[in-house]
Amino acid sequence: MNQATRTTLRPTSGWVSLDLRELFRFKDLLVEFAGRDVKLRYKQTLLGVAWVVLQPLLAAGVFTFVFGIVAGLKAPTGTYFTFSFASLLAWNIFGSTVGKTSASLVGNEYIVSKVYFPRLILPLSSVASTIVDFMVAFVVMCVLMAIYGEWPGAPVLLLPIWILLLTLLALGVGLIAAALSVDYRDVQHILPVLIPFMLYASPVAYDVSHHLPEQYRGVFYLVNPLASVIEAFRWSLLGSTLPPVMYLAWSSLLAVALFGFGAAVFRRTERRVADVL
Repeated sequence: MNQATRTTLRPTSGWVSLDLRELFRFKDLLVEFAGRDVKLRYKQTLLGVAWVVLQPLLAAGVFTFVFGIVAGLKAPTGTYFTFSFASLLAWNIFGSTVGKTSASLVGNEYIVSKVYFPRLILPLSSVASTIVDFMVAFVVMCVLMAIYGEWPGAPVLLLPIWILLLTLLALGVGLIAAALSVDYRDVQHILPVLIPFMLYASPVAYDVSHHLPEQYRGVFYLVNPLASVIEAFRWSLLGSTLPPVMYLAWSSLLAVALFGFGAAVFRRTERRVADVL
């Protein structure tokens, strides 16, 4: 006879560990939440999947006009349109994940206050819809590369690594923002303003090695860990400039550390989420 699993809830204090075994026990709920987010992403939109395609295409068109034509910036390889579209693919992974993760607790208040489950499931499940959006837009990227005759080489095999690093960086920021949002709802108003600033502070519309003076590049890579990952992502697709390995290593270490710190802050906050919300 199968016996139901019983969970005993006890109050905790201080920092708590990331309980991977508990997350694994609730893996079905994680899949269910992920499926729900994907369905809601497209269910009530007039254009549906087409919007996922139109959004980066329109943004790349605006970038091409403003930076490629008006400002006169040149892409290191290929056309500026594919250059900016590839950059936006990488950026959207980060920006979309931060936005969804940061609102995961406040946006699911009705569930959090009534049912017990590992709260970390909520932000983790939101990654699924971001990956689906990326896959749809990536198909468009492949079509554009075929049209312009820009075929990726062996570096395209490293693309999953850059996607993982972008996701870890975004989850780290998003988990901290989600924890802060429990007490300070201002965070949800600040992020929509801050994220566009981060877009222009990252090498989405420009290439660091070609458009940034050499004396500022090292500091830029250190201050903005997104920079080297976005450039590596673009290099895997278009063969543009690969950032120095030391800065890629720095971004990788920071991505893992930021995710770990964000998860710890989130776990420390989740014990009182139901009471505050």
